Amino acid sequence: MAFHTYDDLNDTHIDVLREIGNIGAGNAASALASMLVTPVDISVPEVSFLDYGEVEERLGGPEQMIVGLLLFLEGDVEGMIMFLLHQDFANSLLTSLLGQTLPESGEFDEMSYSAIQEVANIMAGSYANAISDLTGLSLNITVPSMCVDMVGAILSVPAVHFADISDKILFISDEFSGRDLNAPNHVLLMPDMVSLEKIMTNLGIEL
Repeated sequence: MAFHTYDDLNDTHIDVLREIGNIGAGNAASALASMLVTPVDISVPEVSFLDYGEVEERLGGPEQMIVGLLLFLEGDVEGMIMFLLHQDFANSLLTSLLGQTLPESGEFDEMSYSAIQEVANIMAGSYANAISDLTGLSLNITVPSMCVDMVGAILSVPAVHFADISDKILFISDEFSGRDLNAPNHVLLMPDMVSLEKIMTNLGIEL
């Protein structure tokens, strides 16, 4: 049976995606610790399929300002990965990396923009490596695009892009903590249907 929408996934398929989320989050914490040269602990990730309205509420409502970083998956696995950082998390990262916080305007200067982009690269690579290590599939990530906007506006991007696949999305929520860093982290992971079939097939999971 081929996948047509996320609604075709059964409990076993969802458990596989949860495991990818768990491994990716752990890898991201380790990578972030190396980048910041300080220990970074991570809470047990919560991995669930939610509709966009539920994601909005988890993030503080549609008008909550947030930092969004969007990357595309390419290669054997295609899709989208998005990191949603509360501004206090972005401030914590910038404090650790550069000794500064976001300007009051909420706009990044060139150095801050580059620093947060690099964090997104490292974290996205952690999730991509989790998929690759588990399945043997090869995939790459694009350069992240970033904006500071309301949750509702940022979520409209994956909602439109994946409108024909599902009204639900894989939502990964955890919390990083360490020196000068203590904030929630949220990830949206969206492989397309063909990629989901490849992932399950390579893991020997019946479709």
